[in-house]
Amino acid sequence: MKTYIKYLIYNFLKSFLFVFFIIFCLIIILNILSEIEYFKNYNVETYFPIYISILNSADLIFEMYPFIFLLSTQIFFIYLINDNQIQIFKYSGLQNSKIVNIVSVLSLIMGIIIITVFYSFSSNLKNLYLELKNKYTSDSEYLAVITKNGLWIKDIDNGNIKIINASKIDGNTLNDVFISEFDQNYNLTRNIMSKKVDVSKKNWILIEGKIYEKNNSQKFEKYDFFSNFDIKKINDLYSDLSSLSLLELFDLRKNYKQINYSTIEVDLQIHKLLSYPFYFTLMTIFASLIMFNTKGLNNNTFKILVGLFFSVVIYYVNNFFYVLGKTEKMPMIASVWLPLIILSMINFSMIKKVNQK
Repeated sequence: MKTYIKYLIYNFLKSFLFVFFIIFCLIIILNILSEIEYFKNYNVETYFPIYISILNSADLIFEMYPFIFLLSTQIFFIYLINDNQIQIFKYSGLQNSKIVNIVSVLSLIMGIIIITVFYSFSSNLKNLYLELKNKYTSDSEYLAVITKNGLWIKDIDNGNIKIINASKIDGNTLNDVFISEFDQNYNLTRNIMSKKVDVSKKNWILIEGKIYEKNNSQKFEKYDFFSNFDIKKINDLYSDLSSLSLLELFDLRKNYKQINYSTIEVDLQIHKLLSYPFYFTLMTIFASLIMFNTKGLNNNTFKILVGLFFSVVIYYVNNFFYVLGKTEKMPMIASVWLPLIILSMINFSMIKKVNQK
């Protein structure tokens, strides 16, 4: 590897670690304040809010990576421009586009490492964070998961423990439902089987089934059954997919398809993760082009503010398309990749004259 490439890589990584450390500290501080506010009415150890803040910080820093790459690139070029190193490289025959290529390829490699290593690490911490914090929420006694054997729900009502299994989900209806009810000591009190269950409300409507109680069985055409769950709550329980690694997301998608559950949110999360290395690369290129186009300005703070302004715009445009995909108002794949294609076109139109800067 040529000396100038090593030099550029070293300085880019140094800028990256500098920005990463500052943002990480800010996230830790803000997260601790948020958790202290949340737990102020709970009797917990003093260290506990700090501990779970640290657990949650890895996921929050992951969401900030596009900003980190942009700021790192800007600081990297501020260092090169202020020391006239850009001019020195130019006189030595190294074009500006070559420098952009080096840092963009480095960003792509770093993005792949972040997705494969850092994200797996952050998702495990996020999962532990949710497990610990859920003990202090009103839903801590409830549980719903989807496995290869269907949807499983643990529900508690008036001291009765209900274990519910459904083989498929069809809109607001659960199919082939089996319910086991236990007392507080987990002694079985009765079983209920039903072909279809309307779960649009918490007062479920069971259709065509049997009740097994004390060695007796009773058929019914229609039966009212109360649960703390409705279809909205079932859907909401899967909203935080950041606690699952990429492999776990693929497994969850497979389980969703087996029970006819919508895979839109899982597909969006998977494509979002797969797109991130390209997103980081495009943000690096975009920040580089901003710095070359504002090279004549002496105010570095203004340059960074310009970059942050455009990065916020890009962030909200991405979120807007993401919501369109989530609500199925546009194709799911387009909602993830179209903003990146637009950013690529902007970069391409700007990079043509970068060697003249």
